[in-house]
Amino acid sequence: MSLTPNGSPVEAAGIEHIDGLYSYALVLTRNRSEAEDLLQETYVRALGAMGRLCTASNVKSWLFTILRNIWFNQLRQQRVAKLVAMDGEESAMDIAETGQDPYAFYVSRMEHEQVREAIQQLPLDFREVILLREFEELSYQEIATILDCPAGTVMSRLARARAKLRTLLRLSFSPAILSESRPGNERVR
Repeated sequence: MSLTPNGSPVEAAGIEHIDGLYSYALVLTRNRSEAEDLLQETYVRALGAMGRLCTASNVKSWLFTILRNIWFNQLRQQRVAKLVAMDGEESAMDIAETGQDPYAFYVSRMEHEQVREAIQQLPLDFREVILLREFEELSYQEIATILDCPAGTVMSRLARARAKLRTLLRLSFSPAILSESRPGNERVR
């Protein structure tokens, strides 16, 4: 998505949130292709409405609201929720860019995958608040505006989501297994 030759500050602010919006679209759709389509539709609609947006408006919150509303409209039209898991990809280039030794990168990647999988097991209401608060760092009020619910509901959902996530991670993550699996740490029985 490119800015117009005389791109406004509002348009520039919208572009800076593209990664967060894409992550949110992935949480909602659980499908990379659908997330990309949702993101594109969000920007098409947002660019059409940018002229009506006040410069003092919270562009980030506004964009997340547009994305979520488009997704709900698509669900209403389809009447079928997609249950496709996100694919995680890693490459040798990822390892080189982190500067970690391959084993540390592997452990980090494994932990990341376990967290992602645990988040995917959460109900949609919980996945949304976790992503918006923990990854996008939106305030409770901004999340409440996006989700169209009271801030107290956001705080309650977030507390329950975190508790459920802790439980899921406790069940799936075992550091003892990792330390035993490192080369040279084999136990002699």
